[in-house]
Amino acid sequence: MFFSFGDKRPSISKKAFIADTACIVGDVSIGEWSSVWFNSVIRGDKGRISIGSGSNIQDNAVIHTDDINVAIGDGVIIGHGCVMHGRLIGNNALIGMNSTILHGALIGEFAIVGAGALVPPDYNVPANSVVMGVPCKIVRETSQEEMNGIKNSAKEYEQLAEKYHKGRS
Repeated sequence: MFFSFGDKRPSISKKAFIADTACIVGDVSIGEWSSVWFNSVIRGDKGRISIGSGSNIQDNAVIHTDDINVAIGDGVIIGHGCVMHGRLIGNNALIGMNSTILHGALIGEFAIVGAGALVPPDYNVPANSVVMGVPCKIVRETSQEEMNGIKNSAKEYEQLAEKYHKGRS
């Protein structure tokens, strides 16, 4: 479902897949080959939320912002049940299931936020790092195998979204 908020309207690529039960409100843009899955909410009523190409927002995720804009890069994986108020999610980052990214946090390229982690307000997760815990702590660098896995998983979600698109025809 798409909702305008005042003069703010979602801008969604025709090549993106949006599940019927997803809710997208206000100043939100979603790029080509990205997907927003069932029961997710992306609410751009106060600030702008932009999602790049080939990213996937999995079931039951919530993305919102207060007074800052949120930019989610290309090839980003946001796992099931995540809550996001972060400011910037770099390209090819993986946000594990049920993680919480608080106001103003920055997540670097190819960073991995472990499942269930809490990224505190204004925290900077460096590129190519893995964080885990509540609150999160850097535990190591992202391996090449994990980087390849992120890219492969993002591509798999693009292919899955395409199948869902075809099912609507």
